[in-house]
Amino acid sequence: MSPTNTDNLKEHLGEAGAHLKSAASAAGSAVKGASGAAADELRLGKANLKAELSDSALSGLAAAELSGAAAKEQVDALMDKSKDLIDSAAELIRERPLASFGVAFAAGWIIAKLARSND
Repeated sequence: MSPTNTDNLKEHLGEAGAHLKSAASAAGSAVKGASGAAADELRLGKANLKAELSDSALSGLAAAELSGAAAKEQVDALMDKSKDLIDSAAELIRERPLASFGVAFAAGWIIAKLARSND
């Protein structure tokens, strides 16, 4: 079974978080090393920071591209569940039409009472 768009989205967001964590670590190392180390150490830390931030941005963009597809998957799943619920309700109405009419009438009467009491 191939990974879903939601799984890919989670993976890319995880990668983005890992890269940001690495970027913060690289920035921390650069700041600590800058006080006692030579300018070369500072340049290396800066390069590492830029690389990690760049990788983080790429992972974030990949996650953003997949977010639409992941949202569509979730909406499709919700639509399938709602169709099943409507089909189940229709079947119940066909099996017990009198009871269904009674419940609908009672619900309408209660809503009408509530609406009049708010006026």
